[in-house]
Amino acid sequence: MAFPGRNAVRKQGGMAQDMVKYCPDDRWAWVEIDLDAVRENTRAFKSHLEPGVKMMCAVKADAYGHGAVKCTKAMHSAGADQFAVATVAEGVELRKAGITWPILMLGQPPIEAINTILEYDIMPSVYSTEFALAYGERAAALDKIGRYHLAIDTGMTRIGVLPEDVVEFRHMIDFHRGIRCAGTFTHFATADVVGDWDFRQQARRFTTAVQALKEAGYETGLVHCDNTPGTVLHPELHNDMCRVGIGLYGLHPADTTVKRIQLKPVMSVRARVTRAIYPAVGEGVGYGLTYRIPTPNIQIATVPIGYADGLARSLSNRMDVLVHGRRARQVGRICMDQFMFAVDTSKLGYRPADPVQEGDVVTVIGTDGDERITADETARLRDTINYEVTCNFGMRLQKVYV
Repeated sequence: MAFPGRNAVRKQGGMAQDMVKYCPDDRWAWVEIDLDAVRENTRAFKSHLEPGVKMMCAVKADAYGHGAVKCTKAMHSAGADQFAVATVAEGVELRKAGITWPILMLGQPPIEAINTILEYDIMPSVYSTEFALAYGERAAALDKIGRYHLAIDTGMTRIGVLPEDVVEFRHMIDFHRGIRCAGTFTHFATADVVGDWDFRQQARRFTTAVQALKEAGYETGLVHCDNTPGTVLHPELHNDMCRVGIGLYGLHPADTTVKRIQLKPVMSVRARVTRAIYPAVGEGVGYGLTYRIPTPNIQIATVPIGYADGLARSLSNRMDVLVHGRRARQVGRICMDQFMFAVDTSKLGYRPADPVQEGDVVTVIGTDGDERITADETARLRDTINYEVTCNFGMRLQKVYV
């Protein structure tokens, strides 16, 4: 049987034709990344900052699944000053792609990684004397200065020096000529909760620790504590720099920021139907046959996206997709590489719809006509957050930049 080509999309109008042009030749499934949206979101956050306050963009986890190199360049073109990663390899990837702007690793790497971070000029977060002194020794041996950011644990209990120990910590390492403090920061656990006592306590601890360092004569470098919600909700804590993450990708970290800043979603997840049939009444669909055809005129379509692509198996029989600008129910257990959905073409069912055919475009995340499925909707069904949804989709699916 002849397989429909790239442009064979029946009953799907101009929008579908536009979507099809991004479809890879080797697999009918892809992620679309809107770089104009990345730039718009970056400018939206930049507009919240006073002149002189720098903006650090978090591009860890391959820019939350959106593609670190492309997104970093787009963000810088829209006013971003510095970038943050989670691993040494993420920083090296950016450097090898020709990115020269400051990069902070939001964690302290193993001592064995010191040669690499010095070679590629990646600033580590520092909170142990053993690492700091080893970092300084190696930097001095190479006739370099190892820049770092001091991490302070103000209450999240994840990484950092305790506030009451920061002056003593700096006293133990600052004698070394091979290192220099380029920044001092903390991370808030509840910046998205308006009026939260724990947030206020963390802010007080951080402000007090920074002041103690200054009074003791230590250079703090760029002072930063506001994350994505903090940047929007707590301008009094912008300090020298803000660190923005999920919002850059058009997703809100919490309901409390929705009315404060307008963002444009960056990621869409799409695929094309690879098979569409009318099974007999009573036939089952997928592993375990958890869905059976209830009535005649139920069409079952197969889509080449599965849980290995980030579509969680827990969504089985619980999620919708968009096709022909309308919602259709996913049915059967989601497989590793594929899933199925049902179309009721009887005109009498709950969602009567036109039949689909091989090659038709299916939207898992994104907009089709007047309908939209968001990462937030998917996150609610999974009992997780939008961060995890986009990170998961970014792991295996090919990214297409639009």
